[in-house]
This record gives sequence, C-alpha cells and structure tokens, in this order.
Amino acid sequence: MTNLQNCLGSCSIYVGTYTKYNNGLLLGKWLNLSDYSDYNELLEAMKELHKDEHNAEFMFQDYENCSFFEKLGLINENFLSAEIYEISRQIDNSCYDIEIFEAYVDCIGKLDFQSIYNNVMNYYIGEYSSDETFAQSILEEDILDNLPNYIYVDWEATSRNLMYDYFESNRHYFKS
Repeated sequence: MTNLQNCLGSCSIYVGTYTKYNNGLLLGKWLNLSDYSDYNELLEAMKELHKDEHNAEFMFQDYENCSFFEKLGLINENFLSAEIYEISRQIDNSCYDIEIFEAYVDCIGKLDFQSIYNNVMNYYIGEYSSDETFAQSILEEDILDNLPNYIYVDWEATSRNLMYDYFESNRHYFKS
C-alpha cells in the first residue's frame, strides 16, 4: 500500500453520466480513488468506463468515505477536484491521519487546505478521552509535578475553564 492509499483509503465514487441518468439509466461503476496514482489516471478510467458517449459529462451519483473532501468542497454531484490527490499526498507526508484534519475542519469550518494544514501542524495537541483527561494531562506537565499531593483539583471545573483556550472534535484537541 502506498502512502497515497493511506489517506484516500476506501474513498470511492460512483461514476455515471448525466446523459445516461437523464435517459433513465443508472449505469456506472464504483471507483476507489486509491486505485489511481493521480487525477489524470482516474479521469482516463472514467473516460474508458463511459467510452460509449462522446464527451461524457460525468455525474458522481454517490460517494463513500470522502467526507473530508466533501467538507472542503472538493467533491459533489458534478465536480471532483484534481486537488484531492495533492491534498492526500500532503496529509500522507505529515505525521497525522486524515481524521485529525477532518476534526480541525469540524471545529473551525472550511478554510483553504494550506491554512488547515498549517494550523493542524502548529496547534494540534493530541487525542484524549474527555475534556477532564485533557486538562489533567496539560496541567500535570506544567504545574502539578511541583504541588503537594493533598491539594484537590476539580477537573470538571478546570477543564471547563481551560477549554476557552482550546477546541475539540472527535476527541482531538487543538489550541485556539
């Protein structure tokens, strides 16, 4: 499995055409994006699939496991961006999984990918099971090692206050 296959994983699209659809035919095929090394190779496979039409207008009637690319506006019914492959390469070359980038987008909304990438690289803290666990981990590193063991910390209240400076999605934490 190449690095590109790691990020694209099982991201697949059902490729039909508008002509066939408008004629009542749902003829197409599921294509897994990781089976192609780049957008041009995928495009050639789509052309070959629908070679019975001259200048086929592709319709992406369904897609699975592509939510990150959908959130970035890189895939919809009538559009599939060539950027998907470049973005996949950047993610695969980073030290983070696509789920972390998706969690960041869930927290802050849609930005251009380069901003998302840079912010994840700079502000990702880690994965924790709860806000309280996150707060305890952050504070133990900085403060608690020097405090006597008889001091009680209300982790729920502490985490609530700490979360003003951080945000979280799907157990992934980022500095604001």
